[in-house]
Amino acid sequence: MQSLYAFIVEPIKSRYNNTKKIGENNLILNTEIQDHRYVNRNAVVISIPKNVKTNIKIGDEIIVHHNIFRRYSNIRGEEVDSSSYFKENKYFIYLDQIFMYKQKNKWKSIDDFCFVKPIENDNIFSTEKEMELIGVVKYVENNKLIKKNTLVGFTPNSEYEFIIDNERLYRVPIKSICIKYERQGHEKEYNPSWT
Repeated sequence: MQSLYAFIVEPIKSRYNNTKKIGENNLILNTEIQDHRYVNRNAVVISIPKNVKTNIKIGDEIIVHHNIFRRYSNIRGEEVDSSSYFKENKYFIYLDQIFMYKQKNKWKSIDDFCFVKPIENDNIFSTEKEMELIGVVKYVENNKLIKKNTLVGFTPNSEYEFIIDNERLYRVPIKSICIKYERQGHEKEYNPSWT
């Protein structure tokens, strides 16, 4: 089974990530279907499209848009699947809904995006734990100006939070990177304990 323009994927484990194991018990973190923070964003590729050139292969793990697996309440209040739903836990998605893919245990970002790790706020007069709109590039592909481990600034509301390999990262469009900083050497990456 192969689509012309869409990938066919399955969520890894389930469509929601709303439980946490504490000891031998599972704690349910959220029971609402519409909260995007608890929707699974990890998927495995079942089929690649015929008419799209891509480095993504069958079996690759990918990071997808949060609306792919989410269920909704329609206008009558009935629970329905997203428009991406195909059948039997399989979904159609397009290349612009994929942000990263993993091959040979190495994450690679899609060309239009990079992933930025926030840094600790070293201002003793601030109560914020991390610097606002500044971070270190962790994943970027095929970009001449922005390289991995570059300290960058990005525009407000361009970042979107993801947890990847127990690290909190921001997905930032390349076009939203507005400044490259010289690293001073004292910058510490910030990863909250809940990840």
